[in-house]
Amino acid sequence: MAFDSLSEKLQNIFKNLRSKGRLTEDDVKSALKEVKLALLEADVNFRVVKQFVKSVQERAIGQDVMNGLNPGQMVIKIVNEEMVSLMGSETTEIQLRPNNEVTVILMAGLQGAGKTTTVAKIAGKLKQKGKKPLLCACDVYRPAAIEQLKINGEKQGVEVFSMGDKKNPVDIAKASVLHAKKNGLNAVLIDTAGRLHIDEGMMEELASIKSSIDIDQTILVVDAMTGQDAVNVASMFDGKIGVDGVILTKLDGDTRGGAALSIRAVTGKPILYVGMGEKLSDLEQFYPDRMASRILGMGDVLTMIEKAQEVIDEEEAKKLEQKMKKAEFDFEDYLSSVSQMKKMGGLTSILSMLPGMGGMKMPDIDESEAEKGMKRTESIIYSMTPAERRNPSLLNPSRKRRIADGAGVDISEVNRLVKQFEQARKMMKQFPGMTGAKRKHGKFRLPF
Repeated sequence: MAFDSLSEKLQNIFKNLRSKGRLTEDDVKSALKEVKLALLEADVNFRVVKQFVKSVQERAIGQDVMNGLNPGQMVIKIVNEEMVSLMGSETTEIQLRPNNEVTVILMAGLQGAGKTTTVAKIAGKLKQKGKKPLLCACDVYRPAAIEQLKINGEKQGVEVFSMGDKKNPVDIAKASVLHAKKNGLNAVLIDTAGRLHIDEGMMEELASIKSSIDIDQTILVVDAMTGQDAVNVASMFDGKIGVDGVILTKLDGDTRGGAALSIRAVTGKPILYVGMGEKLSDLEQFYPDRMASRILGMGDVLTMIEKAQEVIDEEEAKKLEQKMKKAEFDFEDYLSSVSQMKKMGGLTSILSMLPGMGGMKMPDIDESEAEKGMKRTESIIYSMTPAERRNPSLLNPSRKRRIADGAGVDISEVNRLVKQFEQARKMMKQFPGMTGAKRKHGKFRLPF
């Protein structure tokens, strides 16, 4: 994730604070100096960092904190609250017209920010909310932009309105709104042309579209990997055409993440969503409090639960729980579990949302090696026949040799996997409570 490096640095700073029984004013100032450096290295705007550190210091160097039972934790609490405030405090939604009225959303951004893909991602989100979106192809300059929008629209099950690349974008936008009204569609997402940098031609075209039709929301898509430049781009777009909200893309990449911590403070515009991958489902609502928790290593369990609810079928989960209780869990069930985990973003994504992880790696787990190991396990299981997956007891030596050859691994790996699987099933039989938590003295505890 974008904040891995910042998260690790902040957690180390706060670890040192927690180890002190009582904090002095010098302790706080020294720690905040390190926090300031970590934020600047993460490409957070200098003025934003300066104000942030000042606010934390004013609150932290107070008698209520210094005389607290755990002053180190109090400082972390203050940093968390100030970070949430920095990013906007409250979650902001895209404003939609009531009932069946048509909401028109203008999507803008520079070329390469991932705007066309994001337009389709937003359409998917609106569809989940019961809206009937229409994608409007107004990028008539970039080769294949219209085709890309059509492909993504088809994947999302959303209609795409296009008049080809020879018409004026203003006329296309006008026609798309009329088409939506005639056909019972109630959300028009206009995909406009981007440029490699801000220029007058692009701004004039956006201004013409805005003056020709009634635009409800203007949303800017910016690339988080450009750091401070993303903040500058947002400021310039807002100054020239007006922006209602921002979507940050590529926040899953190897980026320092400073844009997410700076945009609201510099522009006053809320971050609506963050793009966390290439898939059309990889778009997350932006929650300032959850993002602050992830940066500070407190985890983001709520987002993890929401992701799980989106990808896991409740009935299937109940069936799987019953099978585990009866020790009937088979290799087909394992493949199903791995598939669901991938839909949630994979092992690395899930670990990043667990409390205490953030940018920190578990000392005894190499995540990349764990991912590779899972892929090898999958290849072994896919080399089995459906009957063998459902009934591992069929796996005699000759079958195991065939599976090893098919997966391109040594037979010892197949033997190891089958042995581990059998041991796991035996444990499930011995401890049926392992599939859930038990209640004891009014509290939940894990049964192992």
